[in-house]
Amino acid sequence: MKISIIIPTCNEEFCLEKLLNHLSELKEKELYEIIVSDGGSIDATKSIAEQFDVKWIESEKGRAKQMNNAVRIAEGDVYYFIHADSQPPLTCIQDILKATQEGSSIGGYRFRFNANDIRLKINSFFTRFDLLMMRGGDQTIFIKKDFFEELDGFDEQFVIMEDFDLIRRARKKTKYKIFRKSVLVSARKYDQNAYLKVQCANLYAFLQFYFGVNPHRIKQAYYKHLKQN
Repeated sequence: MKISIIIPTCNEEFCLEKLLNHLSELKEKELYEIIVSDGGSIDATKSIAEQFDVKWIESEKGRAKQMNNAVRIAEGDVYYFIHADSQPPLTCIQDILKATQEGSSIGGYRFRFNANDIRLKINSFFTRFDLLMMRGGDQTIFIKKDFFEELDGFDEQFVIMEDFDLIRRARKKTKYKIFRKSVLVSARKYDQNAYLKVQCANLYAFLQFYFGVNPHRIKQAYYKHLKQN
């Protein structure tokens, strides 16, 4: 069994370099490949990727589209989607293989932020619970190839919340595996915005998603209120 690690990027030169350096410490080289799917970066993202043993694919911007396009060139039996500003445990290959061998078709980790802020530690604590609101792509998502195909992949109309949509559809068919380990996630959103502002924006976006608001409207409202890198 082989795992395709898929990283969607757009102007992620700093985070991508840190992530690829981190992934270079994985030992099971024959068990995985890394695909960087870029959505039109104008910084050094591509030149950073070229310094590592990865596949590079250029795509129309949008994480759902970028990840679906990467799957088309993936050779793995399992897809593992990682945001550029997240770092999974170095046991991720063994964790995923063990989980799939035990019957799991989809899952991810808890997360913790790379910041020593008690409020963010409280956020992280709740990711151990099996609630849709506590999930997301920041925690990374593994999914077996055949199950991904059964779900028709990411729904590209979701220009935001594409990860929640995939997980929601998957949970109607199977249990979502949550590892008792944590992904290290960048707190950059909180560095640029007040804590309460981010919390309110996240909650508002989730409620809009839950009640079926058009994803383009959700994205417009979300980015209107939050500064982004």
